[in-house]
Amino acid sequence: MRLVLIAAFLASAAPVAAFAHEAPATAPAAASKPVPKEELLKPPADAAHYVVVSEAGQHGNQWRWQLADGRTAYRWSQELRGWITEMDQVTTFAPDGTVAATTVRGVTMSGDAAEEYRVADGRATWKTATDSGEAPAGGWYIPAGGVGIANAALIDALAAAGDAGLDFLPSGKGRMTFGPTQVIQGPTGPKTVQLAFVSGILPSPYPVWLDENKRYFADISFISVIPAGYEGALKQLRDAQEKATAAAVAGVAKRFLTPAAKAPVLFDNVRLFDADKGEFLTARAVLAQDGKIAAIGPAGSLKAPAGAQRIDGSGKTLVPGIWDSHLHIGDDWDVLSNMANGITSFRSPGTTFDRAVDATKRRADGTLLMGEPFISVIVDKKDPLAAQGSEVVSSAEEAIAAVRRVKDAGLWGVKFYTSMNPAWIAPAAAEAHRLGLHVHGHVPAGMKPSEAVAAGYDELTHLNFVVMESMPREVIDKANTRMRMEGPARFFKDVDLDAPPMKGFVADLAKKQTIVDPTIVIFEGLFTQDGGKPHPAYAPYMGIISPVIERSVFTAGGYPLIEGLTRDDYRKSYAKMVDLVGRLHKAGVPIVAGTDGWGIELIRELEIYRQAGFTPAEAIRSATIVPARIVGADKRTGSIAVGKEADMVLVDGDPSTDLGALRRVVTVVSDGYVMDADELRTAAGYSGRPK
Repeated sequence: MRLVLIAAFLASAAPVAAFAHEAPATAPAAASKPVPKEELLKPPADAAHYVVVSEAGQHGNQWRWQLADGRTAYRWSQELRGWITEMDQVTTFAPDGTVAATTVRGVTMSGDAAEEYRVADGRATWKTATDSGEAPAGGWYIPAGGVGIANAALIDALAAAGDAGLDFLPSGKGRMTFGPTQVIQGPTGPKTVQLAFVSGILPSPYPVWLDENKRYFADISFISVIPAGYEGALKQLRDAQEKATAAAVAGVAKRFLTPAAKAPVLFDNVRLFDADKGEFLTARAVLAQDGKIAAIGPAGSLKAPAGAQRIDGSGKTLVPGIWDSHLHIGDDWDVLSNMANGITSFRSPGTTFDRAVDATKRRADGTLLMGEPFISVIVDKKDPLAAQGSEVVSSAEEAIAAVRRVKDAGLWGVKFYTSMNPAWIAPAAAEAHRLGLHVHGHVPAGMKPSEAVAAGYDELTHLNFVVMESMPREVIDKANTRMRMEGPARFFKDVDLDAPPMKGFVADLAKKQTIVDPTIVIFEGLFTQDGGKPHPAYAPYMGIISPVIERSVFTAGGYPLIEGLTRDDYRKSYAKMVDLVGRLHKAGVPIVAGTDGWGIELIRELEIYRQAGFTPAEAIRSATIVPARIVGADKRTGSIAVGKEADMVLVDGDPSTDLGALRRVVTVVSDGYVMDADELRTAAGYSGRPK
């Protein structure tokens, strides 16, 4: 979760708003449409220039400069795998260095949404697309969107504030602590930069790099913002940052992964979900010992050995450890948060080699509290639209070599992406299968999903790439751009699922047992949400994670409307996608539940499966025994059975009638370690239980 939270703050992709052409000093009325790119401010040649980069290359640019009237202007121009960000921002600083006014205009993938902030007559007021408010002046406003580097002023102020910290608006207080320094090389020679951590904005401390004067230098994350000319220092800074973060979080692992935590545990008088049979059993007892399930019997029938912990399961349900089948490894705070939500195993379909090897090693030696990962590496063609964090290749031979590197690293699978040359898929997939690797991914532009399956895909990732079978050729040919969202949004509502090509394609997927990872919760957010109200996936977490994220993400609007369409049109296409998930399941296509998010969306994914016609048991199986079977781990985990590993989650309530009970995690057992979920949530930065 944490990398997404950082991105939402320092490199925000939140909606931004329109204002008058020359950025006037007083707040204008919000326009109905974003200001077009051509009318945004243009940075002068001497503007401070930052680049937005990942291992795959450069994705965008940000600039900062002074206007003639003394205000500070910012500009952001970016295309990330087809998603466009074009915005500018103008900020007026008061004599004491605080923000007196700021206005943002432009567009991101979330469309047009106003964000304006003003201080006048001792009052601070703000307005975005989803909220507005006012408070006595004096706090530092935390924006919901805007240009990433515009937050540098806040970083500078926190660095200067020391232990006193800063009060925030709309709420909260932040402080900065300082970490180690690094000497990096850049266009003017060596430069000393310092790592710092900011607390009070997001659930856990987030890292930022400062220059030798303790002023903002760079934000290093999955996608990084760094001064132009310093791109070569990206890996050095990331390695140092991950090492410092690991050291900070290591104490959490020591606190939970203790010999006492691995003592025997008896859950008595509990409702038990048998994932193998898909049945809920009442009044059961389960004993775990030495990291394994030792015995299962009727309530009251098992005797706890000496030194065992006994947990009363009255009113609660014991389910297997939950799997998120599409959860990218973030940093060490992210994986701690996942564990707090009962995710004891997950598939990470796109992790860099260094992070994959390091995280797996530290989990094995007990210094990282993380669920068991099954990791794929993204392989994409070298292209401006290549996936961030991918292994980029320029030929079929290079694609095959990348597949071999995945195998040599001891990882589980290879994930092909949308800019791949379709002709390279078959030879690369054949090599992956020869090496025993799983093959999945996005479908390359120009290729139908049926052709990807024929070329060797074991699994289709994201439901829109299943939908792509029914899309017009102009959509298929541009599936590495926004068309992979806009095509389904526009056309799928009118597709007949009982006619070619979809009826036959569903039957073929079932016959071949091709797996589908729908991540349909993504499309609920993109296609159905107007903004201003919490997304159903996030409503239970309002008030316990971060007010910044509540404003910038949890209540954000959906995908911008295409000209000629309404939100209701989008909702009809989404409803057809829910119908498709039900038809895939009914036909016998293996479905695995994943989020491509923070993990907290997973239970909403299961609730949507229920809407699609799954029984509660079938929905839970998609997040337990089914993914365990797919990765080949079902003989040792994925269900609660004698002899299997003790991976279990105790939840408050009855998920056989209310899948939302799976959010109310009480106890997590992972590899036999028994952990209190409230304590895990506190360690991860949550302020309470999900509703």
